[in-house]
Amino acid sequence: MRSLRGAAVAAFVAALMLMEGPGSAALAAPVSGRPGAATAAGATAAGASATAPVEERPCPVTVPAGTTCGYLLVPERRDVPNSRTIKVGYAVHRAGGEAPGQATGQVTGQAGAQDADPVVYMSGGPGSASLQLTGLLTQMLPGRDVIVLEQRGGRYSEPRLSCPEIVEGIVDTLRTPGPAADETAAVVRRAAACQSRLESEHVDLRGYRTAEIAADIVNLRSALGYRRWYLFGVSYSTRPMLRAAALDPQGSRGIVLDSLLPPRARWYDESPGSLMATMAKLGLTSRFDTMVAALNAHPAAYETRDPLTRKRLTVWLNGDDVATILGEALHETDVIPVMPALVDGLAAGRTELLQPLVDQAGDGLTSHEWGLYYAVQCQDETPGNSFPGSAHPRLFTGVVDAAVCGAWGLPASRTEPDALTPDPAVTAVGADATIAGSSATADTRGTTTGHTAARSATAAASRGTTAEGRTAGRTTAGTARARGNATRNAFAGRAAAGSTAARRGTAGETAAGGGVPILALGGRYDPTTPPEAAREAVSAVPGARFAEFDGVGHAVFLSSECGRRTIAAFLADPASAARPCDPGVAPYAIVRPGDLLLTSSVYRMLRSPAPLAIPAAFLLVAAVQLLVGLVSLLRRRGGGLSVLAGLAGVVLGALSALSLSAITDPVVLAIGVPPALAWFGLLAIVCTVLSVIEAFRLTAGAAKIVPALTGMAFLAWLYGWLLA
Repeated sequence: MRSLRGAAVAAFVAALMLMEGPGSAALAAPVSGRPGAATAAGATAAGASATAPVEERPCPVTVPAGTTCGYLLVPERRDVPNSRTIKVGYAVHRAGGEAPGQATGQVTGQAGAQDADPVVYMSGGPGSASLQLTGLLTQMLPGRDVIVLEQRGGRYSEPRLSCPEIVEGIVDTLRTPGPAADETAAVVRRAAACQSRLESEHVDLRGYRTAEIAADIVNLRSALGYRRWYLFGVSYSTRPMLRAAALDPQGSRGIVLDSLLPPRARWYDESPGSLMATMAKLGLTSRFDTMVAALNAHPAAYETRDPLTRKRLTVWLNGDDVATILGEALHETDVIPVMPALVDGLAAGRTELLQPLVDQAGDGLTSHEWGLYYAVQCQDETPGNSFPGSAHPRLFTGVVDAAVCGAWGLPASRTEPDALTPDPAVTAVGADATIAGSSATADTRGTTTGHTAARSATAAASRGTTAEGRTAGRTTAGTARARGNATRNAFAGRAAAGSTAARRGTAGETAAGGGVPILALGGRYDPTTPPEAAREAVSAVPGARFAEFDGVGHAVFLSSECGRRTIAAFLADPASAARPCDPGVAPYAIVRPGDLLLTSSVYRMLRSPAPLAIPAAFLLVAAVQLLVGLVSLLRRRGGGLSVLAGLAGVVLGALSALSLSAITDPVVLAIGVPPALAWFGLLAIVCTVLSVIEAFRLTAGAAKIVPALTGMAFLAWLYGWLLA
């Protein structure tokens, strides 16, 4: 009877909360001086303090042995009584390989067979999948349990908030060469269609925001029975990890923040300047400006494939679009070295060099769940930005994101405490604020949203790590209601205590930072989450330190072995300042203009290898010519010219192979080849001339014409196609 009475009281308090104001008041911040006022933040914190049930499921992707998968069952909105239950996917890899006790719903209270504290990881985005990285994380962190948590609404959660309609709208805007701000009507129309479809499926988009994702993290620790764990976030997920540490300081052993997105950053407004600062680090300011101006005046057309239908289509990209692409390309450690040569070539009119990045745009468009992405962005990110039309460059992503958020009209979230800012000031953006649709479709220009693949989707090769597989089908309405009742019962008994905890969190008393070790990592050439902003954000926090990695872009641990070793060393001993490697050593050397002969031929050859037949035939004929000539010399039947011609061809092949093998970054070949290849071609000329002389001798047989013909074909291929 006591528990039922407590549940009734909690439900009554929650009902009063909803009566405090208009519909968006559920998302408002706590009202100071009113200890009885319940808020969305308080309800979220209350939900985070409860133990949510879990259920076992088959793993939807390939995972290492000793890994089990499941769903965390949580309310879609913790601030709304009787909110339906949703499923958040997760995977647990036990260091000892034993099946976890929670697979059958049992809470063990143990961290597993190993003494090392476990670590929980979540990918960024928002909207990126996480489970596909379980294998990499277990290899990176042996000897400790690794928990990988999906985002609610993500690929391996239910419901899955995909939005192919928005992808179609983005593709439509790229079919014409006009400025993106003049072409957002298609995106707005498709975004509205996606929102209507999701709402018809009973999805409440207000439940998909950072505060709820953070509460899922806290719930999972309790459900799995871990006393404490390390929190590991990358890019966007650094925000829910920081919030989770504030909600659950006793359960947080430490925090790893890779490519930190500072909680108070005005991300869209700051991105153009961040991109320009990164270009300045590479010494490209002038050439980059020249490129943007030239392509804004004369957009370039590219043939690629529709990411949804896989049919061929033509897209038009202006200078601002290309700037967005290059900003996303800087996420990739193996693309950074070629950026100076690439920008210089684009500024000189070699627009075909961008083709490899354009072709990868489709992967970016299909690697995220855009319904989840925009639910989070529209509530947590866009309201704090002004999207100035004078921004340079005027990046594609901000235009699209402002348009979609204007169409969706979701209420803005309030700033909440986290491990870096335990007592945030009240923001100027009210709980009822939205982006007006008129301002979204006006001449507003946004900035690159680096922590998402939407930018890469629109025209870039995004780091995103595309996940494989799909989640199981959506649960039936009857099952959802039954599970919803069970989940609400689990949360109701703790609501009153949670409300008190929420008030303490709002005052900063539950925020971590005090004594919780924090390791932040940043790539030197990351324009999305610049290392300077991350360093400043953690500089005033006790127990926090920052490491910057040279030659690296976004998501350090995905591309830097030194980054992975640094994280593993921190988890092994957070108090130690010893460095396991030198983060100042870049993985690859920068390729400057003039270091390459710019050509897109190698990339085209990789897509369609038929042109390889010509050099292959030339080298084969040269080898045979050399052998036949040597045999003739041994038999004293002449053959000297054949030996010299064949030797020239074989040496050409050997020198070319050595020159190409010296390239440690294979991406270099996508835009150019070593200049030495042009000089090595002189050997082909020698080979061909000698073969022609040998073929037209009076005593030459008919077969002697073959080396001459292959030599001429090779010269045409080398100087007329490959190096053209």
